[in-house]
Amino acid sequence: MKLRITPLNIIGAIGLGLAAFTILSPKDHAPRHVDWSGFYLLILGCLILVTFITDLIFRFTLKDLKKIWMVESIFIVITAVLMLIIQRIA
Repeated sequence: MKLRITPLNIIGAIGLGLAAFTILSPKDHAPRHVDWSGFYLLILGCLILVTFITDLIFRFTLKDLKKIWMVESIFIVITAVLMLIIQRIA
């Protein structure tokens, strides 16, 4: 099996690591602990699920690794810009 690292894999791994760190970190000993409520962890879990499914869709539709990197990078940039626009409006 050929292992192909893609931008959405990296984003998903960062999100999974952040979720694991947030859940497993001790709450009383951390000097600057960020209080993540269940809602934010749910949003983070949805982000991980969406990146996994979107990565699978791009992998099945595009076969060339260079095209996958280009399309997924553009997808991440557009998503980040839309998130910033929605945040400014709301």
